[in-house]
Amino acid sequence: MRFLANAPRFLFFTGKGGVGKTSVACATAVHLATLGQRVLLVSTDPASNLGQVFGIAIGNAVTEIPSVPGLDALEIDPAQAADAYRERIIGPLRGLLPEPEIAGVIEGLSGSCTTEVASFDEFTQLLTDDTAYGRYDHILFDTAPTGHTIRLLQLPGSWTRFLSTGGDASCLGPLAGLEKHRATYAAAVSALTDPDRTRLILVARPQPSALKEIGRTFAEVTAIGMTNAFVVINGVLPERAGDEPIAVALRRREAAALSAVPAAIADLPRDVLELKARDVVGLEAVRTFFDPELADEAVRDAAETAVLPDAPLVALVDEIERDGPGLVMCMGKGGVGKTTVAVAVALALAHRGHEVLLTTTDPAAHLDETLGAAVDGLTVTRIDPDIALEQYRAHVMATKGKELDESGRAALAEDLMSPCTAEVAVFHQFSRAIHDSRRKFVVMDTAPTGHTLLLLDTAGSYHREIARQMGAVNMAYSTPLMRLQNPAQTKILLVTLAETTPVLEATGLQDDLERAGIHPWAWVANNSIAATHPHSPFLRTRARNEVAQIARIRERADRIAIVPLLPDEPVGVARLSALTGGIPQGVEDRPTTHAVTP
Repeated sequence: MRFLANAPRFLFFTGKGGVGKTSVACATAVHLATLGQRVLLVSTDPASNLGQVFGIAIGNAVTEIPSVPGLDALEIDPAQAADAYRERIIGPLRGLLPEPEIAGVIEGLSGSCTTEVASFDEFTQLLTDDTAYGRYDHILFDTAPTGHTIRLLQLPGSWTRFLSTGGDASCLGPLAGLEKHRATYAAAVSALTDPDRTRLILVARPQPSALKEIGRTFAEVTAIGMTNAFVVINGVLPERAGDEPIAVALRRREAAALSAVPAAIADLPRDVLELKARDVVGLEAVRTFFDPELADEAVRDAAETAVLPDAPLVALVDEIERDGPGLVMCMGKGGVGKTTVAVAVALALAHRGHEVLLTTTDPAAHLDETLGAAVDGLTVTRIDPDIALEQYRAHVMATKGKELDESGRAALAEDLMSPCTAEVAVFHQFSRAIHDSRRKFVVMDTAPTGHTLLLLDTAGSYHREIARQMGAVNMAYSTPLMRLQNPAQTKILLVTLAETTPVLEATGLQDDLERAGIHPWAWVANNSIAATHPHSPFLRTRARNEVAQIARIRERADRIAIVPLLPDEPVGVARLSALTGGIPQGVEDRPTTHAVTP
């Protein structure tokens, strides 16, 4: 593996969700530890699954991996990090300030901004605090899917610029600590942009969308000074998978994708890893990850895979249509096909004559590329964080700033330059899309799990604030969270692959949603090999794993749809419509509205 040679201290694994970043990162950590290096493996993904891979509980504290001497792991949990962060700020104030003032500080630190800053604070400490982490030869970061990671990598520079202009932010704590923050963030920028200390590993599947994603990522991180990068193409179908039609079609798809690698990454050093017959879960699977022959020793010839029951996606569309306008949200782990399912559902409803808004909260999503054409009755939008932020700042200045004097407006404008403002701005656009679902079908392709949970956390914070204000004057009110909790108004589709890790994560997501009073309406098992009835031992092994996972899904799901793996990439109106029964006779695609915000 070229990316393992002369590994620097910091290694960042990033890419589109579902491409295998965690598997590559875990295998790298074990490899380096086996060479006698002291290694810390860190997940910055709010929906981390490091514990699932190694079979132990990890959490928000450095945890030794007993079976791998020299390897420790850490999952930066946003909620725990926020609690600890608030206590570090509030603890010294207890006994010194009156309770009403302490309550005001707590209120100021209760929003999603503090959650983000707390996680980011831990991230910068890992890059800069040699007292706590100097004993490690290597610190590996298994990052969240691309959009979330780019923001994380950009934040050191953003906060440095903000504080350098004299900016203040309540979520950073007392003013006395700002100089320390400034020095820490500057040191983090220095570490990230030093090629002798930091290497970026861009992980992708042999798919056009995943390759374009790492091309865009590399372009964005080079803008902040990160240039030391390698490409890892993971999950290439091996020759031993046989030559049945589905295998031949998949190899054709992969070859076409690899022949059109984006120019931005075409000259970067590249490694290729084959698809494994079994899920990469457990220490033995991680140890053999870089050795395909050892990894596939478990492949065995078997009887015909059990036949899956018929569960077409169109059956869910029929029921969605029958219930009338509302919100349909596709949620799940990155890379499971949320965008494909969302676009297919939206297309089917539009082709049946309904007004449909198709939108996404994923900073890395590109709905237009998936759709490929305009469709009558379908409006396609994207909640773009940059545009949302610009519009939010303009709105606040035009409303809250309208009655302020010149110095007050200047102070407000400076406050709105805080990086935290972006989270609030995106939530405002998210709320507007939810409001639109009162009169039309709104199909929302959400960001990968962790990012979506943070957005829902913002919805919860907003709901509690409105409830407090309205309850005080005994007024009726409705919040976005209340619509999400109402099954007559919102249908949550949990999209997953029929594999161990995605199903475990979707199960955890269902638990998180239900704690917030939101019950998933249906599950969608996407890209099922078992549904194609394969013949080769390699593909049958993968299919057998799927059947067991689909049985687990049925234990949790009120409804289920199973979407087979397709010979051709599900891109374009015709192929996407085929997922729900095809384009109805007499329907034509005509120009429609495309925008970047709802």
